[in-house]
Amino acid sequence: MTNRNKEVDLWFQKYEHPLKKEMLAVREILLSADKRMSECIKWSSPTFTYEGNLASFNPKTKKHISLMFHTGAKIPGDFPSLVGGGDTARYMTFESAKEVKEKKKELEKIVKAWCAEKEK
Repeated sequence: MTNRNKEVDLWFQKYEHPLKKEMLAVREILLSADKRMSECIKWSSPTFTYEGNLASFNPKTKKHISLMFHTGAKIPGDFPSLVGGGDTARYMTFESAKEVKEKKKELEKIVKAWCAEKEK
């Protein structure tokens, strides 16, 4: 994958989490969904970007994977796995490899919707 960031690779090498393998799968989905996506470390966590911050992992959660979409409420489309109220952030959680697989297509659609919106 050409849009990998070495700083993020190092972060994952040091990071301990019971669902680390699944987090890496989510990372792969995010970066593969659209070639314009990139990643960096912000707020001490992997953050996925294109023309702004799309999402960051919450590294403090241990019972599941929590992916915060910074302005998720404004991503055009219907995404049932994005949860949260308010005007800004939304969250997507993953509790298993099975759930990562089940949410893959929706996550890809979110990335594509984000990138398309940023192109307007």
